[in-house]
Amino acid sequence: MRTYLLALDQGTTSSRAVVLQSDGRVLSSAQQRFRQWYPEAGWVEHDPVEIWQSQRDAMQEALGMAHLGLGDIKAIGIANQRETTVLWDKVTGEPVARAIVWQCRRTAALCQEMVARGLEPVIRERTGLVLDAYFSATKIQWLLDNVAGLRIRAERGEVCFGTVDSWLVYNLTGKRTHVTDVTNASRTLLFNIHTRQWDPELLRIFNIPPDILPTVVPSAGYIGTTDASVVGDAVPIAGLAGDQAAALFGQGCIHPGMAKNTYGTGAFLLMHTGDQPVPPVPGLLTTLACEVAGGKPYALEGSIFMAGAVIDWLKESMGMIHSASESEQLALSVSDTQDVYLVPAFVGLGSPYWDGFARGTIVGLTRGSGRAHVVRAALESVAYQTRDVLDRMVQASGYPLAELRVDGGASRNQFLMQFQADILGVPVLRSHNWETTALGAAYLAGVGVGIYSGPEHIFRQTEEFTRFDPQASKEEVNARYRRWQKAVERSRGWALD
Repeated sequence: MRTYLLALDQGTTSSRAVVLQSDGRVLSSAQQRFRQWYPEAGWVEHDPVEIWQSQRDAMQEALGMAHLGLGDIKAIGIANQRETTVLWDKVTGEPVARAIVWQCRRTAALCQEMVARGLEPVIRERTGLVLDAYFSATKIQWLLDNVAGLRIRAERGEVCFGTVDSWLVYNLTGKRTHVTDVTNASRTLLFNIHTRQWDPELLRIFNIPPDILPTVVPSAGYIGTTDASVVGDAVPIAGLAGDQAAALFGQGCIHPGMAKNTYGTGAFLLMHTGDQPVPPVPGLLTTLACEVAGGKPYALEGSIFMAGAVIDWLKESMGMIHSASESEQLALSVSDTQDVYLVPAFVGLGSPYWDGFARGTIVGLTRGSGRAHVVRAALESVAYQTRDVLDRMVQASGYPLAELRVDGGASRNQFLMQFQADILGVPVLRSHNWETTALGAAYLAGVGVGIYSGPEHIFRQTEEFTRFDPQASKEEVNARYRRWQKAVERSRGWALD
């Protein structure tokens, strides 16, 4: 008999559900978008009820497309947008306010104040993160201090906090289960990645009552059972992970030194670093990878702000292309960029620079430069930024890079993937399954209920890749990369004036 798994992939703009067979083959997928709220400049919010309803509707739609009922599913795995913060009433289950999304910058000034007070070193050492509004702790603090009466209620134990994974599990189980997994907990600024527990000192720093926190569980294992009165049947929830950790697992990066890059609007690079955390490294984050079958791995993470968004800029802002696929055709129409370099620092530079004052820059233009050269330079910039991060990861971890596993929309660009292999000097492996985040969630659930004995069992039977091998000479590559680094220097600090 076939064994079916259901992955819930809850993202920033939509909720998705994917039905898979245990061999990784996707049977169906469905997607439901939900509203984004921007009440003030720099603020981003979601309605938690809409998140839950959209995820439930996507689940039912995907099951219907596969001609299955929930009772046909062996287990459910959940991957979610990380850091987004939800608070709800412990008795009624009703949200006390809209969720504050990971993108929201309302607590940036609070973070700067805490940095000025000298609090960042202890936070960095215990969490592996930088003190930034990106993460959950100051979002919780803001809600407790700005929703009338909420802090008093929280201190009386009447309020629950969770990232989106917690909120979904809570609703799926009929308000019986309040948990999160280690990968999501490690993105809150409240979780000690060395002790793997909520840290009392960090809770004191952020003035957050411990009773509002969820129980932390492994990423794979029995988490709870869906409530039949809510979703129609009782099925185990057995996998839970933040989206990027789920993608790392879905890509089969289960050994130290293995790395993946997801080319979306931005790009998220994660490298598995084994069972010991890498000490804090400027420009990178230390975080937890999925805890599976007793393993307790760590990862290094780097965030690139502009990847697929560079292609969008070429199309929507500059009118240089009519479609994303045209960028590949134009790039291949010239043999090189004629020494043109584009640094897409439109919103600053992410890892490893973290320079919010950098700005987009094109250098090397001559009278002979044309549209194709600029388009090719834009695509090449994505590969160069990836090397920037991976070089820092290799240096920090001590693990040589043998290959890079890739997914995401921009990974479909053949030119970009070949140039990525050339500029890194290692093979680039593109998964045949685009649903790597959902795949990771499903595989975690499969381990959790014993379909797979462990990660090695999964990836022996499911690995399928398109391989891009390096073709350029090392001398040529290094010369180009040195020019890129010069271009980056010219972009940095521009907005300071």
